Amino acid sequence: MVVGPDGQLPLPWLQGPLQQAQAQRSHALLLQAGHGTGALEFLLTLAQGWLCESDTGPRPCGRCASCHLVQSRTHPDLRVLLPEALRAGLGWDGQGEEEGSADGGKQRRKPSRQIRIDEVRGAIDWLANSSARGRAKVVVLHPADAMNAQAASALLKTLEEPPGAARLLLSTVDEAHLLPTVRSRCQRMRLPPPAAEMAVAWLEGQSVRDAAVLLAAAGGGPLAALALAHDGIDAAAWTALPKALVQGQPGVLTGWPVPRALDAMQKLCHDALRHVLGAVPRFFPAAALPVGGRLPALTAWSRSLNRVARHDEHPWNDGLLIEALAAEGRACWQDATPRAPRAARAFDTLGR
Repeated sequence: MVVGPDGQLPLPWLQGPLQQAQAQRSHALLLQAGHGTGALEFLLTLAQGWLCESDTGPRPCGRCASCHLVQSRTHPDLRVLLPEALRAGLGWDGQGEEEGSADGGKQRRKPSRQIRIDEVRGAIDWLANSSARGRAKVVVLHPADAMNAQAASALLKTLEEPPGAARLLLSTVDEAHLLPTVRSRCQRMRLPPPAAEMAVAWLEGQSVRDAAVLLAAAGGGPLAALALAHDGIDAAAWTALPKALVQGQPGVLTGWPVPRALDAMQKLCHDALRHVLGAVPRFFPAAALPVGGRLPALTAWSRSLNRVARHDEHPWNDGLLIEALAAEGRACWQDATPRAPRAARAFDTLGR
């Protein structure tokens, strides 16, 4: 989403931070923003403003030829580097590539979650060429921590000494995930989450019912809350999830992609730990949480969930993985403990 012909920002909470960023003249900007707050939209709108060809009024204008090219994702002076998996989810090109198999044939490979070194090197070479429309050349890397160490290292010289009118825009959820040498070469700014009232009003304008519940489920990110709604997860389903999982109701997570199911269970475990310790839950309404969770078992479940999250590209058997993790979670609320070891043993066999 970028500024359209009406000149209006698609996400109203970006207006203030965008004006702040436009006032800066740094050639490299590192934006730290939470999930679902609009980091990519912010960077694309900032790039659109830098490339805008309007002579009057605020930029981006949304009406000039340059803005139309950005809107159609065909601007010759804008290159956006996204992991293949994210491109697929956003409907961009590059939703998977073919690789040669061992027998010489072609097979479809799983979209990468990294920004690869050859993509970074290609962008560096592209920046060295003259601007097609004479304004600037902009590279957007989202998220920058999707670069591995080799790709990030390849970018360092360009970050320090960009050619001509080149500009680079990077995003991250946590700048600690980036090399210190990358951070030190960028001007840094934070994109704060929108106020809850503004976020709820925006979600209601997108026809999301009980928006406050989904906003909390998404950790305060309006775009993440909207994605939940688009995936068919409404406020009632989210609120019913904790007790349904603890009661062992079949199918509570059936059909959920592993990342979505894993995220939901991590949030449930987080809130259950807070509830046991007497703190206010963050993602679920307090009344939705089952009582009687056991702290040691919840801590062990948290470790299991985090272990899977660190290896989410492993070729798990999705159904068995979710079943094993859910069984381990159910055991956290049971007085008797025999089922917990069985769930843990089932989980441990999945990676073999």
